[in-house]
Amino acid sequence: MSVKEVDLKQDPACTTGLSNYLWSDHPDENKWADCVHCGMCLESCPTYEITGQEQHSPRGRVHLIKSVAEGKLAVNEQFMDPVFACLDCRACTTACPADVDVGGLIEEARGQIRQAMPLTGWKGTVSKVVLKGLFPHQNRLNSVGSLLRFYQKSGMQKVVRKTKLINIMPQHLVDMEAIMPEVKEPVRKKYKNENVIKAKGDTKAEVSFLTGCVMDVMFSDINEATINVLTRNGNDVTIPKNQTCCGALHVHAGDRETGRKLAKQNIEAFKDSDKIIVNAAGCGCMLKEYGELFREVDTEWHEKAEEFAAKVEDISKYLHDTGYEKPKAELNTRITYHDACHLAHGQGVRQEPRDLLLNIPGVEMVHMPNSDRCCGSAGIYNITNPEMASEVLENKMQNVPEDVEMISMGNPGCMLQMAMGVQKQGRNQKVVHTVQLLDWAYQKEDGKKEGH
Repeated sequence: MSVKEVDLKQDPACTTGLSNYLWSDHPDENKWADCVHCGMCLESCPTYEITGQEQHSPRGRVHLIKSVAEGKLAVNEQFMDPVFACLDCRACTTACPADVDVGGLIEEARGQIRQAMPLTGWKGTVSKVVLKGLFPHQNRLNSVGSLLRFYQKSGMQKVVRKTKLINIMPQHLVDMEAIMPEVKEPVRKKYKNENVIKAKGDTKAEVSFLTGCVMDVMFSDINEATINVLTRNGNDVTIPKNQTCCGALHVHAGDRETGRKLAKQNIEAFKDSDKIIVNAAGCGCMLKEYGELFREVDTEWHEKAEEFAAKVEDISKYLHDTGYEKPKAELNTRITYHDACHLAHGQGVRQEPRDLLLNIPGVEMVHMPNSDRCCGSAGIYNITNPEMASEVLENKMQNVPEDVEMISMGNPGCMLQMAMGVQKQGRNQKVVHTVQLLDWAYQKEDGKKEGH
């Protein structure tokens, strides 16, 4: 790849002749200004733990990003590799005494790289077809979901597995197919004719629900559980029809322009909402950081994005902070809890989901060492960087207690990755979303057969 020709007028900062970031929306100097390269971040970084290489450490990446800004380093392959090898798990910011926002720097640097070195060949085609042609379009995603349901229910999946036809795919995709959840009807389709899903009993609040893109296709049962729990606790739930993909995968991939387009659509879709509930950690973190997408490029939308972000709340934190009905039925199960990176490090939500679980009668919580260590999912990192993701997962599974029946968490990507780890190690553990357990307890209390 070669750096493409650019018009330096695109970014006034380039007139200094120093920076090699040639577009606006470049890495923010304020994000690296407090980094003194002390090394407190090193032990928190999964890629540094595996490689032992400075360029694959948080402080190494910060140094590289700063060097490009100072004109000491070009935007090239040597710069691109460590920047895109980052999991963007934010653990380094938690470990940093100065709270250096390494994740924000990484995403801004990726935006510069993709403008200077756009994807070509099959990678460019996949990016265009999947990230731009599929995720932003819910109808297309629903069509894919329908195909997957047919694949599962028609018997085709059994034939493909039995005849080993599945093995024509790369091994990491074979592993992912093996743990693919049962695909059900999306909640946006189920409730498409309902403007408001009314609370069960007296209405205490009205909230809006971000159903997500892949979330509503692959994990619609979790979305259904979220609606059940919210309405059970006195919330009228609205599902804005014009909402779209949160844009996290696009921003992680360096496509900040598409990220901004999706952000604008969501900001408009939820403009009349007082509270926006999210049940996917990665989506919630992205929504809360919408302001960063417009920091340099659009003052008006930056203000709108900040107002929008202030309304966003994870389902576990919302229930914990507003009060909820403690279930009375016992589930009688041993569980452990995994902190999704973008919930713990990205949003600072740690104790709230644990409290929800501990308040379910019969639930025995078993501590997971290094529970906030990344599992290797990181959006689509386990697809784009399968070898590194596999090693990160292997390290993660060493900390997962073997004497538990369930592993609970608050992010769908983590659920798929952890399920893959469970399968690879031949364990008999169920990977569940925290809100599902609460819903199952309510169902059991009401005399219904709980989902697990």
